[in-house]
Amino acid sequence: MTNILVTGSKGQLGSEIKELSKNYPNIHFVFTDIEELDITSFADIENFVAGKKFSYLINCAAYTNVDGAEENKEMAELLNAEATKNLATISKQNNIIPIHISTDYVFSGKGFKPYSEEEQTEPQSVYGDTKLKGENYLQEICPNHITIRTSWLYSPFGKNFLKTMLNLGKERDELQVVTDQVGTPTYAYDLASCIMQIIERLEKDNLFEDFGIYHYSNEGICSWFDFATEIQIVANNNCKINSTDSESFKTLAKRPHYSVLNKSKIKHIFELDIPHWRGRISHCINRIKS
Repeated sequence: MTNILVTGSKGQLGSEIKELSKNYPNIHFVFTDIEELDITSFADIENFVAGKKFSYLINCAAYTNVDGAEENKEMAELLNAEATKNLATISKQNNIIPIHISTDYVFSGKGFKPYSEEEQTEPQSVYGDTKLKGENYLQEICPNHITIRTSWLYSPFGKNFLKTMLNLGKERDELQVVTDQVGTPTYAYDLASCIMQIIERLEKDNLFEDFGIYHYSNEGICSWFDFATEIQIVANNNCKINSTDSESFKTLAKRPHYSVLNKSKIKHIFELDIPHWRGRISHCINRIKS
């Protein structure tokens, strides 16, 4: 039986993987969060994995408060960089394949076409910088890994833009949402499914060599304004979404103006059929309502 360790299991992606795990009776999942495993402690991880023969580690743990990271750099560095270094080292020592989640924030956001995996990184925030450091540690220490950069994650779990817009759409008649930040929403359910497809491929292909960085989001391109508008339409809320620009919303961390990810590589290597972002909102909202 294949053993998989999942860190950050109470977050959006970890929760979706836990939901999907019911469909994989031949895989033994071990779901952990800070209560069970402190990934900032090398000794804790070492003791936890000892004798358990994990084949894969899905690292969903991260410090994801983008503005909070500007004020709490040490914590962001600890969770996004140093903890990833710990996991990379333990994975290398124990012949575990890490599947690590990163972000579109490693790019400058000054581009005008979808970012490929090979393009120059230039993070504009502490969050993006610490996530990039984590990526680099993984590449240096444990070459046989999969890093998936994703963007605009949402799900029925935790805090995210879709849930915020749903709640505010019921309470208010109008909302202001920025139209000059462009990217693609990612339904965490779809990303979790993608990860499981990757693992299935790795299980079948002992000669797999295409380790490294991949990009995944849903298909299509939109602004936060477009996303918010579609959410209200699907939810049948009568809330009017008004467009504004980033200058109207002063934030501690700089947001990328353009962070669309090119997914050609992951679609080709793993033969993925990725759904369009517009078609996935109703699936998520229906789960929230039920």
